[in-house]
Amino acid sequence: MVADITLPGESGQLPAALPKRGASTTPPDENFLRQCIHCGICLPVCPTYNLTLREISSPRGRLRMMRNVADGIMPLSETFMQEMFFCLDCRACETACPAGVNYGALVESARAQVFEARVEQGTGSWLQRIVLRHLFTSPARLRFMARGFYWLQRSGLWALVINLGLTRLLGARVHAAAHLAPRMEARFTFARLPHVLPARGTRRFRVGLLVGCVQDVAFAAVNEDTAEVLRSAGCEVVVPRDQRCCGSLHGHSGDTSTARQLAGMNIKTFEALGLDAVIVNAAGCGSFMKAYDRLLEPQPELRARAEEFSRRVKDFSEFLVEIGLPALSSRYAVAATAYHDACHLAHGQRITHQPRELVRAVVGDQYRELVEADWCCGSAGIYNLTHPATARELLDRKIENLVESRAERCIAANPGCLIQLRDGIKRAGLSIEVLHPATLLRRALAAPPTS
Repeated sequence: MVADITLPGESGQLPAALPKRGASTTPPDENFLRQCIHCGICLPVCPTYNLTLREISSPRGRLRMMRNVADGIMPLSETFMQEMFFCLDCRACETACPAGVNYGALVESARAQVFEARVEQGTGSWLQRIVLRHLFTSPARLRFMARGFYWLQRSGLWALVINLGLTRLLGARVHAAAHLAPRMEARFTFARLPHVLPARGTRRFRVGLLVGCVQDVAFAAVNEDTAEVLRSAGCEVVVPRDQRCCGSLHGHSGDTSTARQLAGMNIKTFEALGLDAVIVNAAGCGSFMKAYDRLLEPQPELRARAEEFSRRVKDFSEFLVEIGLPALSSRYAVAATAYHDACHLAHGQRITHQPRELVRAVVGDQYRELVEADWCCGSAGIYNLTHPATARELLDRKIENLVESRAERCIAANPGCLIQLRDGIKRAGLSIEVLHPATLLRRALAAPPTS
């Protein structure tokens, strides 16, 4: 079970102890650490504790390690490093915590300590640096790679590579995750959507749309669905061309400095457009962008602007319910439909009833509440790539609950969840359709009127 808990891109071989504090490392806020009263209410909702039954793999166990490191009792050891990244950062413990501990912020600070210490030692992951600092910071490079991968998939060569097991040559982690690669879209978001889309009918709001990274190249159709639904709700939709990755992948991996750079670029881009809201249709991105003020706290010149920006960030379903759903003339393809809570929507943003309200508006009494709907599916950013065995166990649990619900369709509001759930459904030989809420609602809007 714990054999796969290694830092992304690393072999797992580390010195017995990294330095307690490097020149630029900043430990988690001690005042926040002391909020934890070690009551144990977090234990039943923590996926890694449930899988291992180890105190060290629980939220309060990790918080104790963070405090010991901050107090100089414990070094940044291999065990510390592994546990910080074995955590899914699903933040279910935050929802359960009676003391209001901001666990997500604390674990990200701890990961930054590890990341910065490894950079100072020159032992950081070359793969992580290439992917996060060179690929995901450049939309042009990411789209170039995605176009190449699109043709690799379309030609059948990618399927051949997987079937022949050639991905083993790239390492065990890449081989284990190769089947998770999403199908790249033939046209990315900017080829589908102009810079500005006018509202249908009277313009009520002017909103910006975050196109995302993986969302842009693998789920551009979802971005198009999102824009069209917003237009039907009376929104003028602006899709700025110079927006960047939100920085969540970097922040969750400990690369705080790159995350701050990306956040600053996005604030500058969106704040100049005179928007009522910035709409995000990916749970992890929305959760991270709503915390830009915390991320940029060390930069006073940006803090006030970050606070204003974060207030304008809205999840797709959150905003639609707030302004009123567009009128539906019929119920689209009525089928038993379940909803899966993306962790950073349910626990990071505390948004649970809005997406359900949207789904129920479309399917009515065919809605099926999923057992453990807010239990992590194992995607968790890049967790299914770095910890494939643990992610698979969590996914199997989710698929079992989905089968028990007898749903024919599952709705999820995060690209990682869509990829993970579709993979689990395919492996199980099921025919359950997995959709984003925006796709469901657009299809319903396009359905012919009921007679």
